[in-house]
Amino acid sequence: MPTRGERLRFLAGLLAAPNEGALAILGELTGGFPWLADAQRELAAMALDEWQAEHGRLFINGHPHTPCLPFQSAQLDRMMPGPSTAAVATFYRDLGLAADDVAPDYLGAMLECAAYLAETPQAQEKERAIWSEHLLRWLPRYAETLQSESRLQLYRGLGGELTALCRETGHV
Repeated sequence: MPTRGERLRFLAGLLAAPNEGALAILGELTGGFPWLADAQRELAAMALDEWQAEHGRLFINGHPHTPCLPFQSAQLDRMMPGPSTAAVATFYRDLGLAADDVAPDYLGAMLECAAYLAETPQAQEKERAIWSEHLLRWLPRYAETLQSESRLQLYRGLGGELTALCRETGHV
């Protein structure tokens, strides 16, 4: 059974663009994440470019709109970057952290930060803060949208796991 930190890091990784080795990695992880088994079978039956196209449509450049932009500013401010981008950057800075090579309010970076806090002794207050001040303000709605918009089991499952995390945090 994965720890909370491992689970958060894994979910952050699912937001990355799929590449040639992604399916094999998913196969190695199904033991820790049983919900992946059906998703892996579905993905094994399709071409990689179909998976990449769905990833792009959901998270990067869907037409006529991108349904699941994984950025707090896109979800709360309706612009990128927005005021909430700076708020997340300040949160990281107060922890002595920075989001390298990605926007600070990118969901993957935020889940990585939450994983770090979950695994850091004496950081329970900060872990609660990233959820209450940032993630729980938009992640429950985002997860629902991801579940309803995705054409692939992998991303519907990701939405379900994000919903479960929000519930476990005790605020949904």
